[in-house]
Amino acid sequence: MQTDPNDILIRPVVTERATDLRERNQYVFEVPLAANKAQIAQAVKALYDKKPVSVRTMVVRGKFKNRRGGVRVQMPFRKKAIVTLAAGETIDEILGPK
Repeated sequence: MQTDPNDILIRPVVTERATDLRERNQYVFEVPLAANKAQIAQAVKALYDKKPVSVRTMVVRGKFKNRRGGVRVQMPFRKKAIVTLAAGETIDEILGPK
């Protein structure tokens, strides 16, 4: 598995729900399927200099999409991590200040 923090945290997830979670000091990131919670916590600490209180992960199943010509393809599976920071700590680099 990759040990570079930039390889662990692929990108922040910017959705309406993820934005609502920011109010509770929870941040959502897309991570590789093979990443575990300890690696995700270390990556957040290395990149943002914040110590996570907890890390929750979930595997999002790939949806089926209909393509032109009646071809049906399955999108790839993804893994998301919800990182909770201590009260008073924020990561402003994701979307800027609240």
